[in-house]
Amino acid sequence: MELIEEMEKLEKVRKDNTNKVFTMYLNTDPSDPEQQGGEWKIHFKNGLQNFEHYLEEDENKEELKNFQQIRQKVERFVRGNEQNFRKGIILFATADEEVWFAERVQMRLKTEFFWGSIPVLDQFNRLYQSFPKSGLILVQQDQVKVIEAEIGEITDTAYYELDIETDHWRQFTGPHKADASMGKGGKSLKQEDFQDRYEANKQRWYKSIAPKLDKRAKDNGWEEIYIVGGSDASWEIKAQMNKSVDQVIQKNLLEQEESKVLEDVFG
Repeated sequence: MELIEEMEKLEKVRKDNTNKVFTMYLNTDPSDPEQQGGEWKIHFKNGLQNFEHYLEEDENKEELKNFQQIRQKVERFVRGNEQNFRKGIILFATADEEVWFAERVQMRLKTEFFWGSIPVLDQFNRLYQSFPKSGLILVQQDQVKVIEAEIGEITDTAYYELDIETDHWRQFTGPHKADASMGKGGKSLKQEDFQDRYEANKQRWYKSIAPKLDKRAKDNGWEEIYIVGGSDASWEIKAQMNKSVDQVIQKNLLEQEESKVLEDVFG
């Protein structure tokens, strides 16, 4: 489900006095100076215990039972993902399982816990507004990589390589390291020959891939578009696209790991 749809769904949730919604924002960022000793574990344990102690004192057995059911599920999720933590966890849950949303995110959160009739979406909404669904187009002469991201998380990638003998862009569905000097059938061009050909044809080449990028942006609902690459290539791609580009970043990051690219672009 798209995150915007998930947020709209959560905004409509209203529960009764005993079957309430548990909301958790947990900072697990190991680079946070306040998290160097794994303090998130203490905050997590104390946050759950405080609610349980409060409900025990309130003597509402049905509400306490519902919370304990949620607590067990939440603890299983955290234990099961502890080796793959990122910077934070966003989680919403109800005992009747009408609500269960748990995501590890690459953005730092403020640790907060809530127990009430509605999910508390403040941090979730702020995070989405800061990092909406985005398309990053990395270009390096006859190679293009597209990284799609949402709230700082990679949702999809695509790789394109120009066959310089046919002038057609080929898409690869998995990781692919293109060879800038390779043509169809593995025939190679000398670098200086390729460079001459690139300079003579780059406008036409980028014009032919621009509709593919525009269609991907439209179909996948990109709210922001970034083009990353050398000055000639990045500005030429921008000029050929119909979609509005939010920012051109003149860095060659095509060979960088995708998560590093996000950190470089979004800081």
